[in-house]
Amino acid sequence: MKTPPSPPVSPSARTPTDGSSVRIGALVPLTRPGWAEAGRHLLTGLELAVDEVNDTGGMAGKPLELLVRDTAADPQKAAAAVDELAGLGVAALAGEYHSVVARAAVARADALGVPFLCSSAVLDTLTERPTPWVARLAPAQSHGWTIYADFLLGAGHTRIAVATEPSVYWASGAGILRNRLAAHGGSVVELDMRALTPAAVCDELVRHRATALLLLVGHPEPAVSIVTSVRRDRRLPGITIGAPAGQPEFAEWVTSAGDDDGAAVPFLRYLPERLSPLGARVGTALRERLGQAPSFVAFEGYDTVTVLADVLRSQGADRARIAAAWPGVDVEGTRGRIRFSRVPGISVWQWSWAPVQVVERVRAEPGRFRILHSG
Repeated sequence: MKTPPSPPVSPSARTPTDGSSVRIGALVPLTRPGWAEAGRHLLTGLELAVDEVNDTGGMAGKPLELLVRDTAADPQKAAAAVDELAGLGVAALAGEYHSVVARAAVARADALGVPFLCSSAVLDTLTERPTPWVARLAPAQSHGWTIYADFLLGAGHTRIAVATEPSVYWASGAGILRNRLAAHGGSVVELDMRALTPAAVCDELVRHRATALLLLVGHPEPAVSIVTSVRRDRRLPGITIGAPAGQPEFAEWVTSAGDDDGAAVPFLRYLPERLSPLGARVGTALRERLGQAPSFVAFEGYDTVTVLADVLRSQGADRARIAAAWPGVDVEGTRGRIRFSRVPGISVWQWSWAPVQVVERVRAEPGRFRILHSG
């Protein structure tokens, strides 16, 4: 892997180390209000990859060490964790599931000159300006949600309602859907869940003659109550309920919504139709550790450490050299060959793209997924 010229480095970007291990800082939501199940899957993937690296000799004989901090979906807590981990001498930062939290953490890492490989967050504007310090594995929201809009159009949906709460992430997603659908003669109406009850949502769906309702809201509430109300309203027998942000990927969704209501809710996930031998092996190991089928988030965690380990082997633990190496990455991940590039409109080094699917849980077998659309 060739190394391009290093970005400018400030004194704070030089990595202190005691020489006993090579440290990676991991930001993960492990407690509420963060999505703790997603955080557990992400951390399991990170830890599996670290263990495999260490089982094969580590980093030139030094163990790879993961310093984990719980963000609890709190941007301020995440930014403070970046400060702490930078002071502890991590060579790089990794992880985070929530986009708004990742944006705060990435901004702090950029200011300090600490390389950050973002695992899961999809918000396009992770940073306000282009940065050499940050790379991302997850597809940008504009890419994945456009594919989801194409799925809706292909299924004949042109009158879409979105139940939404205030959030940069939800607002961005609604805008992507609106623009894509409008370009093909469709429309999107927003239902503000600060003002509506789940029963009132049903009234609005009837009034607007919507054929699909998308959940751009928190889980389990109000998402589960909305699903329950819509499923039981006799005026809405054929309406599609979707969750592009991926809530139904996790077993907690079925536990909360129930086998019947939780099934047949199309969502985005970032897996190929068929895993490679590496992906299949890793999937088996993740299942053993999790005690359940691994989500795409667990694979994102594993791929994160795979990329960082490759960079650390060639560049050492120097932060500036790590950041300068993003455009030279060429690594086999569990979901395809990972390379980073500059994508128009995206301010970080981006893998373009991880595979994208629209899938749903099968109603008769909620533990099984059916692929509805690929992009």
